[in-house]
Amino acid sequence: MKNSLTHKNYLKLFEPLIISFIWVLLFVAPLLLGQFEDEINWNHVYRSWLNYLPILLLFFLNRFILLPKLFFGNRRLIYLISVSSLILLMTTLSYVNDIKKHSSMGQNPPEQRFSPDNPARLNPPPHPLERRGDFRNLPPKQELPQPQPIPPYVNLLILSVLVVSFDTGLRVSFRLAETEQEKAKLEKENVESQLAFLRNQVSPHFFMNTLNNIHSLIDLNSEEAKESIIRLSRLMRHLLYDSEIENIPITKEIEFVRNYVDLMKLRFSDKVEIEMDILNSLPSKSIPPLLFTSFVENAFKHGISYKDTSFINITFSYLEECLIFKISNSNHHLKNEEVDSGIGIENSRKRLDLIYGDKYSLIIEDKKNEFSVHLSIPV
Repeated sequence: MKNSLTHKNYLKLFEPLIISFIWVLLFVAPLLLGQFEDEINWNHVYRSWLNYLPILLLFFLNRFILLPKLFFGNRRLIYLISVSSLILLMTTLSYVNDIKKHSSMGQNPPEQRFSPDNPARLNPPPHPLERRGDFRNLPPKQELPQPQPIPPYVNLLILSVLVVSFDTGLRVSFRLAETEQEKAKLEKENVESQLAFLRNQVSPHFFMNTLNNIHSLIDLNSEEAKESIIRLSRLMRHLLYDSEIENIPITKEIEFVRNYVDLMKLRFSDKVEIEMDILNSLPSKSIPPLLFTSFVENAFKHGISYKDTSFINITFSYLEECLIFKISNSNHHLKNEEVDSGIGIENSRKRLDLIYGDKYSLIIEDKKNEFSVHLSIPV
């Protein structure tokens, strides 16, 4: 969770840094790109900065009003119309102001100076003597007028579109990044809730029945009763403390399963065959806690009949950097409990998906007389 918060703070800091850099660069551009011979023409610089003020106003309107209210409010067509209208209004006002400015100075606007009807256009028609090929008597060509700078309203139009497009794209990109971050946070919280569910899934009835069995053992076999109390204590410690840790040693998780199975044996007669086969050379690596709890409890809950002979076989092995867990139990098709069984297994599958993605293997077989689970996880 700490890394998630750090990344979120980084995103919040990085976005204003990019925006600040772009605007500083835009306001410094007249100083860097201006053709000044002896000294900086501050009048030219101030005029350029003054022309940026409408664009700056448009930027603030877009970022703090139009984007949150319209674009991210699922009214994107209205957003597009609003932004286009603002840009068009600003361009029109700039165009009208440019015409008034040149009219007051007794000049034609730039677009009239370069129109086809203007005698001083950039590409005059060829001279009649030039068309006949008589270049000896051809009068000297007049110098063409120098190209004029881009009109202010055209410059305003281009910069407005670029600024709005850049700001919208930047905000959408960071919004998507924040959404992905929130999604990852929710997935992590889901994993933690799944773990809490598994922690509570060891039924209170199990503890009550186990304590009753231990109580009956005190008079019959006090040593076994003492050993059962120790197993129950270890199991409780694992549920209360070890399950709060992100990863625990494999040996601790297997010890929890062994203690659970040994305590469950106290409840059943010889008609129930319970076997555990654990490889001695398991690696000293760690795994998330309570990965196998649902499958083990499901086997005891749904695979044992007090009337018919039942069995549960549990195996832990290690092969090719993978921990392999197998459990099989007799299948008595207890229809009234099939729904609960499916929910427990489905929750375990979701938790495995969140932890390992597609790096694990889970095979469940529901046969006529046997229900089996084969789980392989990377370690």
